[in-house]
Amino acid sequence: MTRAIIVTQNFPPDSLGNAARIYDNAKHLAADDEWEVTVLAPPPTFPFGSFDRSWERSRTDERDGMTVHRLWAWQPATEDPGLVSRLLYYVLFPLHALLWLVLNYRSFDVIFLSSPPVFVGIAGLPFALLGRKPVVVDVRDLWIDSAVELDFIEEGGLFERLSRAYERVLHAAADRITVTTALLGSRLAATYDIANEKIHHVPNGVDVDRYTPAETETETGGTKTIVYTGNVGHAQDLESCIRAIGRLDRSDVVFRIVGNGDRMPALQRLVAAEGLEDVVEFEGLVPRAAVPGFIEDAEIGLAPIKSDEALEYAVPTKTFEYLACEVPVVATGAGEIESVIESSDGGVVVDNDPDAIAAALERFLDDPQRRETLGEKGRRHVENRYDRAATARRFESILEDVRADNSATPSSRRDRQRPRRSSE
Repeated sequence: MTRAIIVTQNFPPDSLGNAARIYDNAKHLAADDEWEVTVLAPPPTFPFGSFDRSWERSRTDERDGMTVHRLWAWQPATEDPGLVSRLLYYVLFPLHALLWLVLNYRSFDVIFLSSPPVFVGIAGLPFALLGRKPVVVDVRDLWIDSAVELDFIEEGGLFERLSRAYERVLHAAADRITVTTALLGSRLAATYDIANEKIHHVPNGVDVDRYTPAETETETGGTKTIVYTGNVGHAQDLESCIRAIGRLDRSDVVFRIVGNGDRMPALQRLVAAEGLEDVVEFEGLVPRAAVPGFIEDAEIGLAPIKSDEALEYAVPTKTFEYLACEVPVVATGAGEIESVIESSDGGVVVDNDPDAIAAALERFLDDPQRRETLGEKGRRHVENRYDRAATARRFESILEDVRADNSATPSSRRDRQRPRRSSE
């Protein structure tokens, strides 16, 4: 039996697309008798301010065949914490995880690091550099690029330079790198001079057995629901969506925001300023098991990404969840999200403009037949390409390859890990 350690900053009940992704992949891996799966994660923290703080040094739970160690880390207590509080959260957990890995060195065979945040890699970097344990780095986000674009860190500043130097070392030392989209993989390879064959595409997906169409059709003539689920953060253009709701010339619509995050207070102020308190409902953080029900009850799902070059690789997990529930998608943004919506034919992508969003919503709200047709197409698409069981098998095959390579000598593994040179 091979013992895999998964190190992740977010794990359910954290409400984040990656928490669900890591959980589902780990659960499928643990269901295979050839694998023993251990997860290292901090106490539930995200969205910030949504959970009570824990001061336990560690807590261990058994869940769906996995052993989950909750290692203490700083937990911001406010919805939009300051820089120092965020950094403590991001840095203390991987340092605690590194200490755990050093003390339990003989208890695992493969290390899987889920990034971002980029600092999670600290936990496995020494093992990768020494070639003592195979390491797979999962990259879901160009975290530094996004932080620069959103003005969280100074472009060209010391923090950015140090972070990029650290990422370059981590990616060079890793045995494999997994990415969620092809565009993310090519950008990562170009930015850090990584050989393409080292990068493997494991897309986001959805559990099609959990996210299913509503059993009964919504009655015509009643209130129609538009839903957004997930992180209420800086990369999501919910401000434009709220303004779009205010421009709908109808009284039969409710917009439900299911989730929490840094931007929640600002959105609540915007709703009050626009006089939309009776139209926009903030459901807050809900149990993961309740999310499919909110989507099934909706006529339209919103997947708004801000129009930034640094976010063109992104496809939110909620996109696949809407499609699986036969709920047509109205999305904003550019790049990969456009490719997914176009190939699925399960919705539309419009400009980050309240008028454009409102026009798309009006067309869907007034055409139930079109909603049904797009919903059926979207469901078929995710069943064929993005079923979480299939993506989990891809994840497992990569770990199996790493396990097979582990018989090589440390020096030969390091030779294969050397970054590609521009002269080659």
